[in-house]
Amino acid sequence: MNKVLKILGVVVALVVVVALGGVGYLMMAFPNVPPPAVVTLEPTPDRLARGKYLNDHVVGCTTCHTQRDWTRFSGPIKPELLGAGGEPFSLGPAGVLYAKNITPAAIGSWTDGELQRAVTAGVSRDGTPLFPLMPYPHFGAMAADDMHAVLAYVRTLRAIEGPVPPRTLNFPMNLIVRTIPAAAAPQPRPSPDDKVAYGRYMTRSALCADCHSPIDDRGQPLPGRDFAGGTEFLETGYRVRAANITPDADTGIGSWTEAQFIDKFKGFETPSLAVLSETERRQNTPMPWTAYAGMTREDLGAIYAYLRTQPPVVNRVTRFPDAQ
Repeated sequence: MNKVLKILGVVVALVVVVALGGVGYLMMAFPNVPPPAVVTLEPTPDRLARGKYLNDHVVGCTTCHTQRDWTRFSGPIKPELLGAGGEPFSLGPAGVLYAKNITPAAIGSWTDGELQRAVTAGVSRDGTPLFPLMPYPHFGAMAADDMHAVLAYVRTLRAIEGPVPPRTLNFPMNLIVRTIPAAAAPQPRPSPDDKVAYGRYMTRSALCADCHSPIDDRGQPLPGRDFAGGTEFLETGYRVRAANITPDADTGIGSWTEAQFIDKFKGFETPSLAVLSETERRQNTPMPWTAYAGMTREDLGAIYAYLRTQPPVVNRVTRFPDAQ
């Protein structure tokens, strides 16, 4: 019996040593991205105008990094808190995140290279790996001039002081997150004349797939289900499911014309700020309609053209299950 216990003790000790070694390796070797680049983001008028357009209506930096008012349709941001962070994002059993303060009060001392690395490669100034809810895998593929425009605009936000709660990432996600950041690989922006290629670029920049493509319990996209909808969100206080935006004629947007698609967005360009009733709140949505409504008709048309190239997926989504 003593011999068996000794062998068992040795095995346990070896397992502990291997586990500690693995954790040590993850802590030492990751995140594995290059150091911040030496870059200067000159705030030229053209760059700031492009950056404001992309921020306000496409990539949505301040949409995520500002607290939203869920008593109103589509959760408009609270303008007095623009960029100050604090909006919570639940990851279920994996933990909870809080959008960081991106005003100069928090990142004013960062170099432009440090800011660019965080947004495009997923590593903060102090080396902390960012969870990919911050969509650096997409932003790292954006054209460099577009990303520079966005970052230059973010630099112009009014400084707002205020604490943001720290994130909580539970095991094993606190270790897995270290392996996710990767070096940015910016791609040129396609010509708008190539409507489908340009639409793919805009669709990726606007993060459409992040909400409209269902994922498994490990956060990986389900094969063959791109843009098929069904992902559930709780930000509004009630369950909301993303729509199917594949070209399926019955359960997706296959019967929509380009004009109908564009007009759906443009219909929210001058939104009502009325407080929603309890019944209306059960059908509220985290989809930032009022922000995307400011996209140009050309950019929205290109997104439509790209979505029409996707395989149609039959998936009938009950959008607002708590309203039934």
